[in-house]
Amino acid sequence: MPLLAVTSLSLGFGKSPPVVQDVSFSVDAGETLALVGESGSGKTLTCRSVLRILPAAAQVRGGAIQYSQKGITQDVLTLPERKLRRLRGDRISMIFQEPMRALSPLHRLGNQVAEVLHLHGRISGAEAKAQVLAQFERVGFPDPERAWNSYPFEMSGGMRQRAMIAMAMVSRPDLLIADEPTTALDVTTQAQVLGLIKDLQRETGMAVILVTHDLGVVANMADKVVVMHKGRVMEAGSAREVLGAPAHGYTRKLFAAAPVIPQVATPARAQHHSDLILDIRKVTKSFTLRAGGWRAPQVITACRDVDLQLPRGKTLAVVGESGSGKTTCARVALGATLPDAGGEVLFRPNAGDTPVNVHAMSAAQRRSFQREAQMVFQDPYSSLSPRMRVIDALTEPAEIHGIGTRAERRDKAAEMIRLVGLSPDMLPRYPHAFSGGQRQRLSIARALTLDPKLLVCDEPTSALDVSVQDQILGLLEDIRDHAGLSYLFISHDLAVVARIADEVAVMRAGVIVEQAAPDTLFYNPQHPYTRALIAAQPEPDISRPINLDLVAKGAGCPADWPEAFRFEGQAAPALHQLEPGHMVRMHV
Repeated sequence: MPLLAVTSLSLGFGKSPPVVQDVSFSVDAGETLALVGESGSGKTLTCRSVLRILPAAAQVRGGAIQYSQKGITQDVLTLPERKLRRLRGDRISMIFQEPMRALSPLHRLGNQVAEVLHLHGRISGAEAKAQVLAQFERVGFPDPERAWNSYPFEMSGGMRQRAMIAMAMVSRPDLLIADEPTTALDVTTQAQVLGLIKDLQRETGMAVILVTHDLGVVANMADKVVVMHKGRVMEAGSAREVLGAPAHGYTRKLFAAAPVIPQVATPARAQHHSDLILDIRKVTKSFTLRAGGWRAPQVITACRDVDLQLPRGKTLAVVGESGSGKTTCARVALGATLPDAGGEVLFRPNAGDTPVNVHAMSAAQRRSFQREAQMVFQDPYSSLSPRMRVIDALTEPAEIHGIGTRAERRDKAAEMIRLVGLSPDMLPRYPHAFSGGQRQRLSIARALTLDPKLLVCDEPTSALDVSVQDQILGLLEDIRDHAGLSYLFISHDLAVVARIADEVAVMRAGVIVEQAAPDTLFYNPQHPYTRALIAAQPEPDISRPINLDLVAKGAGCPADWPEAFRFEGQAAPALHQLEPGHMVRMHV
């Protein structure tokens, strides 16, 4: 008997047609089932129905969800609320897609995770803390004690996602429902978390329902695959069958849209930067953390001596794990964060213009810069106001800068929403009516409304399924090529970077460790950390699993790297040019 069996499940809202129709699947103990499909296909609603945490307006119109434990089978859909609470968070846990919404902003991370243990068993505070700290270490927190005392807003998106994973797994559930669990994670942490879930499965016999758009993750994790589209099951079978020889046209379309790292290496070439739109020079940014009590404040260096040059009309990608300093550099580049003394950011809006120091602008220059440089944020849930309709969010930038009439601004909003693959009929809606992928498209549309010259993209495709991701990347490429738009592109997805970037800078521990064109970097990597990133990239090939040993060697502490690359604290070696256009940080 399967641990969980979903039979002919149908869900709907009001009098509208069903959004999930006749969905059936089962998962056994120790087995991983992957639900794959585009945003809006009904994957998340199906999973939420297992815990009966559907939106208030949702209706279960048919079907059954049977959970079997110790020979006793229960229908979740008819289970009394009191008994259902015993299952939630204990025997059945869920990792939610939106970590900032799922975590309380008023409570420390450690207390929130420990609460799961207190609610579902008698355990002392010291025992709960010990278990939580051990779990924090397993999901990749470099300082578990600091994570325990931190609030969610003090953490990056990737760090918050790690906390959500720890919360879901700390009780060692029978069934783990993971809704895009690795969306906000860098590839090395993703590889470690996937390895952790596999280890827990082997130890406890835990079953996993994995909701993801990443076919590489599916290939590394899934025993069975269910492909959904518009609320229906298009194809189902073993992972080897579905990934190796997809039978349905929709499944083949998903595979065709998935980005891949190029298969042909290209020799390194010297980069000629004659017309720079953005020039980041010797930027260092430190933050002082107040420890409280008699303890001395702690100084954290987010980035150190960063030099980056972005030519006009090109794409410079910055890759690295969470906490490496990528987003800090982006914020410094946009003038949102002031660098330490000695660093500067120069912006040249047009070829031949005198460069302007972003951090020493007049009020008029600042206003012009804010129109010419826009940012797409990592978290589409927090970057869109829940109180503003989409039409208002898209017209507000033009209204602030006094561009066009009201009718022209509304026409521009309709044009932008069509440009990112959504319908103008959606303009009167509020953000909560959209999926994560749709909200990210709205964020991109808003950033493009002012026709900027520089776009800083902080993980712009992390929440998108492969088909929408392919569409958005194609859109960004077309805009770059036809309008001369320049991108500072931050991502942990190396396949995406390989497609869109002209040059790639790899960051670790606040410094750039390697820099080259993507074809050179991916096929002639010299730094151990770059090699770890490449090894951690999941591929949609079931016969090529992630090499966790290679990931661990490169993603570890810089003090443990091979002697030529090793450093501790602030004593990082200098960047050296191994060949034209290929820089590596190493001792010579």
